[in-house]
Order: sequence, then structure tokens, then C-alpha cells
Amino acid sequence: MLVHLLKSKIHRAQVTAASLDYEGSLTVARDLMERVGFLPYERVLCSNLANGQRFETYLIPGEAGSGAIILNGATAHLGKVGDRLTIMSYTEATVEEAKGWSPRVIVLGEKNAVTALRGG
Repeated sequence: MLVHLLKSKIHRAQVTAASLDYEGSLTVARDLMERVGFLPYERVLCSNLANGQRFETYLIPGEAGSGAIILNGATAHLGKVGDRLTIMSYTEATVEEAKGWSPRVIVLGEKNAVTALRGG
């Protein structure tokens, strides 16, 4: 039997821009993606702490060190600059693997600087 577990999470990511005319996705600074093990084009679930919206999309890497969190395409309607997002991806694991599982999580503060890191 396989179970679905949280693999990676960025908590309190602050939206830095929105681009309605882009074809879709969520841009995340490459260094933040790497800290939690997100892959380019990986499917993610996002929740907006400001308005309660939840949405699925995929990730594209932004410039490392930029702190970029950009809502692209239709997702640009689901938040605004300054909103805080939780960005999550999941994986499958056996029940045995799940017993010792620990997701990789970062918490962001001002200018999307990492304030805490845990797991993984």
C-alpha cells in the first residue's frame, strides 16, 4: 500500500509580482526551490493565507537570490503582491517509508528570506 505524504513546503512565501499575460504557473526563486527539493515543472498545491484561495499549478524557476514568488496566468487572479502563500508538493511512500518520513520545509520572512528550515 502507498500513502500520499507532504514532500516539500515553502510556508509564508510573499507574492512579489503577478503576470496575467503569462501562460500559467508559479515562478519561485531557484534557490528557494532547491532548499526544499522542488523540481522545475513540479505540480504544487498552493494556499493563499490572505484570502483562503487554494489552487494547483506547476513551478518554474526564477532568478536565484531574487526572492521571486510570481503568480502567472490564471493564478494571477487568486492573489496580489504582498499576499502570503503556502506552496506544497506531495509524494507517495510505502507505509514503512512513511513511519520515518520528514518533509523538507522552509519558512520565509521579510523579502522571502529563509527564517527556519526543518526536515528532509
